[in-house]
Parts: sequence; C-alpha cells; structure tokens
Amino acid sequence: MSFIDSNSIADLIFQIRWKSNFASHTDCYQASRVNIWRDVLPDVLLDSLQQKEPGERVELNIKAGEVLPSFDENKLKRIKKNQFDPRIINVNGSKPSVGRFYPKGLLTGIAGIFSANLEPFRCVASDNGNIIVDLNHPLAEKDLVLSAIVGKVETKKSEMGGSSTDWMEILTTGPGMQARWQDHKTEYFSGNPFLREDEMPDGVFYKNPRFTQHLDDTAIEIVRGTYGRFLNDGMRVLDLMSSWQSHLPDRLRYESVVGLGLNELELQKNPQLNNYVVHDLNEAPVLPFEPDAFDAVVCTISVEYLTGPLSIFKEVAKVLRPEGYFVLTFSNRWFPPKVVKIWQDIHEFERMGLVLEYFIRSERFKDLQTYSVRGMPRPKDDKYFPDLTFSDPIFAVWGQKH
Repeated sequence: MSFIDSNSIADLIFQIRWKSNFASHTDCYQASRVNIWRDVLPDVLLDSLQQKEPGERVELNIKAGEVLPSFDENKLKRIKKNQFDPRIINVNGSKPSVGRFYPKGLLTGIAGIFSANLEPFRCVASDNGNIIVDLNHPLAEKDLVLSAIVGKVETKKSEMGGSSTDWMEILTTGPGMQARWQDHKTEYFSGNPFLREDEMPDGVFYKNPRFTQHLDDTAIEIVRGTYGRFLNDGMRVLDLMSSWQSHLPDRLRYESVVGLGLNELELQKNPQLNNYVVHDLNEAPVLPFEPDAFDAVVCTISVEYLTGPLSIFKEVAKVLRPEGYFVLTFSNRWFPPKVVKIWQDIHEFERMGLVLEYFIRSERFKDLQTYSVRGMPRPKDDKYFPDLTFSDPIFAVWGQKH
C-alpha cells in the first residue's frame, strides 16, 4: 500500500477548527495532488504526515502565531476616511461599515499596499473623519486545531520543476471573516441592507415552477451529510423555503416532513414531503404552525432571500421544540433579482457571519456553529464541467433552541 514520503503526490482533506466568542467554527478544504516535496506546508504537519497511508488522519494543536503571523498591534492603523476609496476596485458602498472586510487595494497612502492587493482588511472603528483598520489576518489571534485526512497517494514519476502551492494560505483565506471583531457587533444592518433589485411580490416571481438543480451532486451530498448530523428516525422536520427537493438523508424514517415554500407545483413534486404550505415569508413573516411543532428546521440555499430575517429566526424558535436545531446551508449562487443587497456586498465567509448575527440577535439559540467545505471536485458529468472543476462550496450555520 502507498504511504506518504518526500516523493509522494497525495490528496489531503484539510480541516481547521477554532472558536470565537459566540460560536465554534470548522472550515474544510480538499487539496488534490499535493506535492509533498515541492508544495508549502507547515513543517510540523509535514513531519506528522510521513509514512501515513490512505484513510489515516493526523491532528495538531496550533497556537496563535505558529503557522499564521502573530497579531501585530502595529497593523491597527488610524487613517483618514478619504484613504478608503472603493472606486479603485469597484467595491459597493461609499463608506466603510464597522466590522466589515474589504480588499486592501482600496486603501491609499499606506506603505506596501497597492491597488491590486485583494487581501482582506477589517474596518474596526469610525470616528471624527477617521477610521481604524485592522490589517492582521482574520485568524491571527486564534488557536487552531489543524487536521488532515490522507486520500489517494502516488509516487511522482519525476520532478520537472514548476510552481509550488501554499496550501495553508488557501485553507486560511476566508476563515476568520465569519467572526465578530473583539465582541463588537458587525455593522451589517445599516443603509437598507435588505433591498432587492426586484421588489415585486415574491409570489409573482416564483409563479412558474423551476425544476432546476441549484447545486452539483457533490455539494448536495455535503448538504445531506450536514443535515444528517442532526436528524434521526421519528423526527418532525420543517423544510423552510422548500421546493421540489429537500436534500434530507433518504436513509431516515421521519415522522413527518413539512415543506413551506412559494410554488405549489414544486412542493407537490417533492418526494420527501408529507405535507406542504404555500406561504410567502417576506409578505407575512410568521410561521403558520403550533409552538414546538418540529424537532428540527432546515433551510437550503434560501436564507439570502429573506427581507426580515430576524423576525423569521424568532418564528423558527417558536415552532421548534426545546433543544431542537435550526440548520441553514447555502453556496455562492442565487437569483440576482431577489437576493438581498447585503448578501451581494459581502465576502462569502462574511455571509456565515451575517447568518450568525441573525441567530445572535434573535436571542433564541445556543451552541452556534459555522461550517464550510471547499475544493471538492465537481462531478465530471455535471453540465458545468470542465469549465468549473470545483464543486459548489457549501457553507452552513446552525444553532440549538434554548
């Protein structure tokens, strides 16, 4: 059997786990064809991977500053507001919002930063014509648990040179952006964040059924696996903002699965539903169910369309039994006319932070967690392959009712 040594090419599934003050976080990335000799990996991880075979797993506790640069107070900079120029790289918004991330390239007059720099910085305060920006990595202060699962291992036939890949840079680009900055609320809700390009009633927009699969098959399996962590036989499940697919694990025998959505033909076609309700949550932000009616509520690639999410999260808590889970999954695609403005304006990892804010501000949930999976290969029979070689990324946020 093949094992990892300095001459190996290996597939590795990386995972980092870390905590913020309000939630626990897990971020995964599948790295294909890692060149053990040439690519960039932390020495401690390289040492741990030696002689490992497919299916084996290594796990390391990484203190802040051991893999990523340490937090540096000198990277907290007070600048004039006119040094924030979103026109440079066409970023939405004329002024920075506190707690939000932006590409460094839109900053002017700071040594070492040029307009092509897309690394994120965070606006952490604003006062008297100045803003304070944090140029540290979003995970700079975090202790990490870093793990890797070994997949296929091959011995490379020759070394012909070429570029190397820094896998830790790829793994840690994005993670950290879903957490608040030092317990301060992120300013997601200023300036009409829930406006949409098309404000016609949703019932009109969704009048005609769309029997379209919005995720590739690999991504759907990740969604099913995510829901499978919380669902068991005999449960009463609400599929919120449902359609013709529910993405629930087929192996389970539910007491009931109720779908709430906008298109009756789509709901009728859904084979996992025992019952359904046609209801527009943006028109009437209430859930027409009895208190404690469900053991779990799931919502798949739809939270980005809610115009009154705080009300809906409180409603979900009302219809959930105590200790029941509310689990939301989403990706990086949507219907542009109906997605809310803030969703389009922010980084995909900040979107998990936005959904976390919905949970936090509803004051109805505990044990909040975020989860991301990226880098999985797109199925070769998918209609977008080979133009898109990676599976749709999956992001999830969940909480448990108090």
